[in-house]
Amino acid sequence: MVLRAWDDYPDLMTDIFDVIADGTRRDILQLLLRRAADGDAGTSVSQIVSELGISQPTVSKHLKVLRESELVSVREDGQRRLYSIEVEPLEVVDDWLVPFLVDAFGDDAPDIDLSFAPLPDGAAHAAEVFGRAAASAKHVVATAIKRLGA
Repeated sequence: MVLRAWDDYPDLMTDIFDVIADGTRRDILQLLLRRAADGDAGTSVSQIVSELGISQPTVSKHLKVLRESELVSVREDGQRRLYSIEVEPLEVVDDWLVPFLVDAFGDDAPDIDLSFAPLPDGAAHAAEVFGRAAASAKHVVATAIKRLGA
């Protein structure tokens, strides 16, 4: 297989694919996404440990990788460090994938009318959070079904 470097292929995207290939990191990202949708301004390591049921050293190791790839940000709140998801790097991947998904439909691709007025910033953000939460919920259900062997 020959891989070619295209001019419009973001350099960071290969690293992002490597980062999100790990299931634990995807679980952390989904948790941070869900908590952000619930209005949390950040999630502590102890909350991640508690909710995912994995050890603190494991969570810290994965958070370091996610920080270095800029998929999460961290802020200090006294003695605690609060982590939040950063969607911009994932949007780069999303933007890159969309043409493949559209091409997969061929002539059956649904027409999308984009002639509507743009949403106000608050509504656009709410729609984005809702859409990502729905995608996350779909993944959680699919994962649960796989684990049940159905």
